[in-house]
Amino acid sequence: VRYPPPRWMWRGTAIAAIPHEVSAAMLHGWHGHNGVSLGNPRLGFVCTGMTVDGMPGLEGYYLEHERDLREDERVRFAYGEETMPRFDPSAAPGLDTAQWPQARLERTRRRYAMDYVRTMLAVLEDFPAPAEAGAELGRVARLVGLQFYENAARELSAAAPLDSAASFALWLKAMLEGQAEEVVFERADGAFVLSLERWRLVEGLGLKDPPGALDAWNGLWAGACAAHDRFLRLENRYTMTGDSISTQWRVSTRS
Repeated sequence: VRYPPPRWMWRGTAIAAIPHEVSAAMLHGWHGHNGVSLGNPRLGFVCTGMTVDGMPGLEGYYLEHERDLREDERVRFAYGEETMPRFDPSAAPGLDTAQWPQARLERTRRRYAMDYVRTMLAVLEDFPAPAEAGAELGRVARLVGLQFYENAARELSAAAPLDSAASFALWLKAMLEGQAEEVVFERADGAFVLSLERWRLVEGLGLKDPPGALDAWNGLWAGACAAHDRFLRLENRYTMTGDSISTQWRVSTRS
């Protein structure tokens, strides 16, 4: 396994601020946990280099041991002992995605991306202080919305004027639909209203506190709205029906 630079999640000079411990923690939580997820407690990961430590990529391989591994043994660092050979595309396994319809490719990419979010929302409930964890996730989501709205808006190129409530509401509708949500879009009392009868993103997760997860996730849209036009008002409300949560956003101009 090799992830060459530049690392997509730490663009530009941001990677200089990432310590070894952060990248290592991700390996323990993902690559080191794959054996557990697959029901094979003997499977571990050997890391031969990480980009954050100045090496030309994050690389390593999986190794099946002769005994079950303790949690602290699931990832081993072998810096300087081994290096990954040159990549040979002809020897690598792969899916014949060239035969896949475009709709299937888009669904696959969407599910891969959104599973990161589903995992975060579920894991925050296991923290010793889930309310504080949710507040921190909401803070980070708001910062992400502030930082990335301009690029995301440019890619979607909404037809309405960029400084209007209509423009942001149409952008939010496109983003929600891109995440496989079914959106009802209407104008009411001078505002634009987007409604989800079901919040499909969290279905099947068994969340103990769906409203708390929604508050955290909604930080993303709040940040994006503030970056789009700081004089807009974005209101969010929800309704719980059994284990299902429906939600609504209202976009309007501040009076």
